[in-house]
Amino acid sequence: MLFKKKKFERLVSLKKDVRDGILSYCKMKHPNECILILRGKLKNGNITIDSLVIPPFSETGPTFAGFPNSFLPFDLSYVGVVHSHPRGSAEPSLPDLFNFFGLISLIVKSPYEDEDVFAWDSNGNSVKMTII
Repeated sequence: MLFKKKKFERLVSLKKDVRDGILSYCKMKHPNECILILRGKLKNGNITIDSLVIPPFSETGPTFAGFPNSFLPFDLSYVGVVHSHPRGSAEPSLPDLFNFFGLISLIVKSPYEDEDVFAWDSNGNSVKMTII
């Protein structure tokens, strides 16, 4: 093989203050879903999430959350989205996977406590996450 690609195991590092902001936003929007854009960096398969953006023109309800990505300014620091599931599990639904944005998706389930945040890749596979 002429070009050998190095396989990286994906890992998410979420800053504690960003996690706390996500949980607060979810609680504020409950019983509706909420959605936020994740900003950070990718290095050697490790995604470090260091800030959040409220997407312009986002729409939310009890069973959906989304935004038109055509209104987003070009920004290479967008690494994915986080949204809440006010009822049920934190596993991604088919619409979650069909509307995947970026490298990673975080899903927060109710009651929005520290252990209720989960990371997923675009195939619906769980990704290891650490709080930094």
